[in-house]
Amino acid sequence: MQDRAERDLQAFTERLGYAFQDPARLRMALTHSSARVGTPDAMDNERLEFLGDRVLGLAIAEQLSEMFPDASEGDLARRFNRLVRKETCAAVALDLDLGRYVIMSCGEEDSGGRGKTTILGNACEAILGAVFLDSGFDAARSIIRELWGPYMRSAEAVPADAKSALQEWAQGRGLPLPRYIEVSRQGPDHAPHFTAEVQISGLEAARGDGRNKRVAEQTAASVMLVREGVWEQIPDV
Repeated sequence: MQDRAERDLQAFTERLGYAFQDPARLRMALTHSSARVGTPDAMDNERLEFLGDRVLGLAIAEQLSEMFPDASEGDLARRFNRLVRKETCAAVALDLDLGRYVIMSCGEEDSGGRGKTTILGNACEAILGAVFLDSGFDAARSIIRELWGPYMRSAEAVPADAKSALQEWAQGRGLPLPRYIEVSRQGPDHAPHFTAEVQISGLEAARGDGRNKRVAEQTAASVMLVREGVWEQIPDV
């Protein structure tokens, strides 16, 4: 079993294109909190995920500033939010086939844990945190630029964030700020489906669906923006 674990770590480092000076950092980055069940003193990847999130943010902000020197702060912020959000981190994790290497409990695995957006996204950020501790920011930046390259290019025409756009529109018309409520949550834990509603006093409410609360709320905001004639169509979220 130990030999297999070591082979898995080696296989992942080859996919990542980075050899850790301290393999223990990689092992921790791949350890989901569910693996700690029964061993409360064991470490998981949550602290590394916290660190990696900040490393990713700085690297992406730096690259966006270089790529789009004439872009407004608002435009940069929209691109930044799309590139660092959990769904994009999970997409990068899928590119690396990261799910197969995450160390988790049997129960979490049986519930579809290796394909969960949150687990994949967090593990991806934890890897970046581990690389930063292992070799510093330059090494982490190099990996981020390689892995996020395709997503950086696809973010060249990013639509405005629907919730932000709706809030700005409401404020411009002197309306109360939008309020979001969760209408329903259906489906199994590993594949939930949410319905959210956005409410602005004086306007008809609008609803949206999504694979998580964020997407459902963004869709609801988009529906209202289209209905009120602010946007022509609902963008992908």
